[in-house]
This record gives sequence, structure tokens and C-alpha cells, in this order.
Amino acid sequence: MKCDDLKIHWPDFLTGDLSPKAKNAVDAHLVECAPCAAELHQITEMWTKLGVLPMEKPSPAVRDRFYTMLEAYKQGLEAQEAAPALGRSRRRSFSLRGWFSLERPAFKFAAAAALLLAGVAGGVLVGPAGPFGSKLARLEGEVEDMRQTTALSLLERASSSDRILGVSYSEQIRTPGASTIEALLRTLDSDPSVNVRLAAADALFLFAKDPRVKDGLVVSLGRQQAPVIQVALIDLLLEIRERKAVEALKALIADEKINPDVRKKAEAGVKSLTS
Repeated sequence: MKCDDLKIHWPDFLTGDLSPKAKNAVDAHLVECAPCAAELHQITEMWTKLGVLPMEKPSPAVRDRFYTMLEAYKQGLEAQEAAPALGRSRRRSFSLRGWFSLERPAFKFAAAAALLLAGVAGGVLVGPAGPFGSKLARLEGEVEDMRQTTALSLLERASSSDRILGVSYSEQIRTPGASTIEALLRTLDSDPSVNVRLAAADALFLFAKDPRVKDGLVVSLGRQQAPVIQVALIDLLLEIRERKAVEALKALIADEKINPDVRKKAEAGVKSLTS
């Protein structure tokens, strides 16, 4: 078992959901690979912290605010279903409902961590002066790291449904590291599934302020062959007003084999970015 293959099994290893055969393979690798053993030890420590963090009882005022927030969230979802959304919610026509399930062992840790954070935040004062403020800040950082680890693991899986879920999971990361950005760009460039590539483009849009993302979207436009991906990237580059895309758009226009609709879109894009 290689190191990358091992890391895919870590969530199930922590929850005890590995088959005996897989667990034996993981144990055998850990005996021979000190770096993997050390990294798993760190993750196990975090897992332990999540399990022993004291649960706080929310005050009546916090409870009232929670239900007010829940009602507002419900109304927001209803409004989102009734009208098209802009910016961050510019999702396309595929759905993740059938792919995501809390019964899938790989996501039990993520769900537990998210619920724990919500419970702590709702039950204690979490500002700098709060009794659990610094503890929660550390915990949030550790959960953020686990989000990135889980997203990266999912993006390497053979199943397109797992990869698209990994893309969706990456959208929850506040400050993605270089490895996450690189993985999303690699997915956008070379994933065999058009739907996964579209999802990666949308995820990268959320991090478009990062220069690495802007440059990566421009480069990817020149590599794409599927018209639907080309149009999606042109839309993204126009939305973030990336003027570096002008040359890439001109190259599309000059390509005799380009889809006519893509050429029209590129021509409109050049006009928009140079006006």
C-alpha cells in the first residue's frame, strides 16, 4: 500500500469502519512508514480532542437566537429555490443529494466535527474574551486542516461521485492551501468527467481573489476541449474581470475547429475585457 492510498483510508480507520483486510494493510504500512505513522498520530490526537471537549449547555437567550437563525436559514433556502442565485451559489443542474450520505463512513468524522463546532459555538462565549474562545479557535483550525485532507483524498478516488463530492467539500474551506488549489486546478484540467470539471470551475470561482486561481483559470481555458467547459471558464473569467484572459480568448477565436458558440462567446469576452 502506498502512502497516498493509505491516507484515503484514514477517516474509516478513525471511525473503526475499515474491513479487517484493509485494517491489516494499514497497520502493516504504518509499521514500515514512520512519516505516515507520525501524521496519523497527530490526526488521532485531534480526534481525541474532539471526543473529550466538554459539552456546554446553551443559555435560554442563545437558544432563542439559534431558532431565530434557523428560521432565517429556512427562509433563505426557500428564496434560493424560487429564484436564480448569483456569485457563490451559481451552481449548475446536477445535484449532490444522491451522492452525499452521513452513512458513508468516510464522512462521519466531518459531520461529527461540524456538529461539535456548532454545539460549542452555540453554548459558550467564543470571542477573544470568552472562556472557550482560544480553544475553539484551535479546534476550528484543526477541523479546517481535516477538511482539506478529506477533500484531497476524495479528489483522488476512482468514483466520479466521490470526486465531485471532494470538490463540494473543498468549497467549505475558508483559506485553501496550495495543495488544495493545485488539486482543484488539476481536476479542472484533466478530470475525465465533465460534471466534475464544471464543479471544480465553480469551486475555484470562490477563491478567485487568489492570483494562483486567476492564472490557473486562464491557462486551463487554453487546455479545454469540451465546449461546455470553455463557455463556463469564459463566464468565470469575465465575472472576475481577468484581463489576462484576452490572449487566451483570442487564441480560441483563431482556432478554425472551435465550436461556433464558443467563438461567439470568446469574441464577446474580448470586447468586454478590452472596452
